[in-house]
Amino acid sequence: MKIRTLTTLFFSFLIVLGLSAQSSSDVPFMIMPSVDNAAMIAWEEENASKGRPAQFAQPFDVDVTTESHGIWSVDRWGNQVWQLGIKSQGAESLNFGFTEFRFPQGAQLRIFSLDGSKRLGPYTHLDNDAHGQFWTPIIESDEVIIEIRVSSSQGRNSLDFRLGRVSHGFKNFQSLLSGACNLDVACSSEDGYPEVDENRDIIRSAAVYSYGGFLACSGALINNTRQDCTPFFLTADHCGLNTVLASTMVVYWNYENSFCRPPNSASSGQGGDGSFAVSNSGAIFRSGYSNSDFTLVELDDPVVEEANAFFAGWDRTNTAPTSAIAVHHPNTDEKRISFEDDACSITFYFSNAPNSSATHVRVEDWDLGTTEPGSSGSPLFDQNKRIVGQLHGGSAACGNDLPDWYGRVYISWTGGGTPESSLASWLDPDNTGAMFIDGKEAAACNFSVDVTPASQVVCSPGTVDYTVVISEGFEVQADLDVQGLP
Repeated sequence: MKIRTLTTLFFSFLIVLGLSAQSSSDVPFMIMPSVDNAAMIAWEEENASKGRPAQFAQPFDVDVTTESHGIWSVDRWGNQVWQLGIKSQGAESLNFGFTEFRFPQGAQLRIFSLDGSKRLGPYTHLDNDAHGQFWTPIIESDEVIIEIRVSSSQGRNSLDFRLGRVSHGFKNFQSLLSGACNLDVACSSEDGYPEVDENRDIIRSAAVYSYGGFLACSGALINNTRQDCTPFFLTADHCGLNTVLASTMVVYWNYENSFCRPPNSASSGQGGDGSFAVSNSGAIFRSGYSNSDFTLVELDDPVVEEANAFFAGWDRTNTAPTSAIAVHHPNTDEKRISFEDDACSITFYFSNAPNSSATHVRVEDWDLGTTEPGSSGSPLFDQNKRIVGQLHGGSAACGNDLPDWYGRVYISWTGGGTPESSLASWLDPDNTGAMFIDGKEAAACNFSVDVTPASQVVCSPGTVDYTVVISEGFEVQADLDVQGLP
């Protein structure tokens, strides 16, 4: 790859940010191979289907360390600073896979565009994970600076750092537009869609995710019988996550339009204004089973509080839903919701023949909205708002009344009979035998009790006043014990 140098421009940028750099420092840039965005988009459109993950970027494997590339300098506070520029001409976005990532406490990684308008980080020792990798969300720029700051007491040798992949986004997530018949989750009763308001909770369980830096699918947070907010995430087996690729996963929460674009309107068929600002990076593969096309991963960090997420419930009974709801990201576009008012059937994949022991739930046709490529892995909810499957494939689209098929939770529960091929070991770890559970608010996972003052001295008999503040998420019974000292 070609290397070029940026000097005055970058130095001026640092001054604007209030940082410090030596004027003689040259920031080397790595120039990535050229990508024909239009040709890649045409290829993706031709090959798009619900049976494969969507591709939004062209990945390039690299081998970059702080010793092989970039430049070290010292800022005015004595910190050691490493910088490297990355340019990929015409990229709608860039994202980075750090295949070795172990930071000491106090070290920071930042990534920012040259004008400072787009930024990622800081990433710190809190982003260290057992698998030793860190994969970033996208940054919507084709030219960025990667910067590491380490205190003088730590030194550059305290880092374990390697950049292994740079991915050129040949389309942003909105470039392959979803069909105009789709319904935004931002729609409400005021817009004439009360059914959306009735499902605000399960809407917040669904998300779009990327992995490997260049592929994307849909999926959802799913609850377990311990109700302990373990961040299990359900998606489709055909999306391709496995024990290696799970660590590269980046989940984008609340990627949705900020206002209602009425279905079949011109605006509904255009790009939206969704944000990628809230995300989780990294997961651990837990189980998968191709017959019912499911994969279950566990995010390797708690769901970020800003996601305001919901852990969806599930139903593993051998029954077909009497109605159905899909929450998904068609063509990896902003989040949409679809409704089937009639009963579903149980069939094998792409079969129309009912069979109670079959592997899939068949949705006859969507009465409002649809699904598209990119929706793969998204949850199917029954009439009780519990997950009964995840999208495998189908022919539904705007302009037709064709069916979709979802791999059944009923089949996935026992799957291949091992923890690595079933849902049961993870979603019912204590073997309670529950046939279904409801969902849970992520906010209920974070509760606190604050007592003021912490202690008081009183002579008996006497009274003291305490203020006890219990956070909104507190849902369990608690006994308060008052103890006296001799």
